[in-house]
Amino acid sequence: MLCLTPLACQLMGLAGADSSGHANNGAHIFCGGLLLLIGGLLEFLIGNTFSFVVFCTYGGFFLALGATSMPVFNATTPYLSDDGSIHPDFYRAFGFFHLFTGIVSLLFFFCSIWINIVLVILFAAYTVAFTLLAVADWVRSSGNAAAMRPLEITAGVACSIVSLCGWYALIGCLLNEVKVPMALPMGDLSGRGGNNRARRASVATREDA
Repeated sequence: MLCLTPLACQLMGLAGADSSGHANNGAHIFCGGLLLLIGGLLEFLIGNTFSFVVFCTYGGFFLALGATSMPVFNATTPYLSDDGSIHPDFYRAFGFFHLFTGIVSLLFFFCSIWINIVLVILFAAYTVAFTLLAVADWVRSSGNAAAMRPLEITAGVACSIVSLCGWYALIGCLLNEVKVPMALPMGDLSGRGGNNRARRASVATREDA
């Protein structure tokens, strides 16, 4: 959440923030990418395959997002115009990365229907966010900044919903770990259709923690 929540605020332009997210590049790499990859590997070691795939997928996304903004990876350099701006061809291509991350999020959404309501909301919001960001990239490439900004703002709202779900799940996990006699309801769906294996995947509520 220390990566996605600030990014959501930037996309919405809160306090006049730049929507590119470049200012949080370090958070993308370390708080988003590295921590999620470590968390995913640990989930794999204890047999939580769904959590492993989710954590590593989004960890890889945030690492790639951070790397794209770093000159050492030479992602934007070939697209620099004479005036220093990024050529529209970059956004035409980068939009596909957002699009297919949205498709993976949609797959996670369908799987989460057998886990809990918090994850259903989280992955539904992620699917909307990435889809809108892909469209925003393609609109940006056409030079229509007026149409692009509402798409980014709406994507930021969707990301804030993801963040709220993540914070809620994190608080619930922490309260449980320190034995606080209060449990936050996650809306358990793992008993649907007798799917007991999905119950083990419920640890994925710590996604983006």
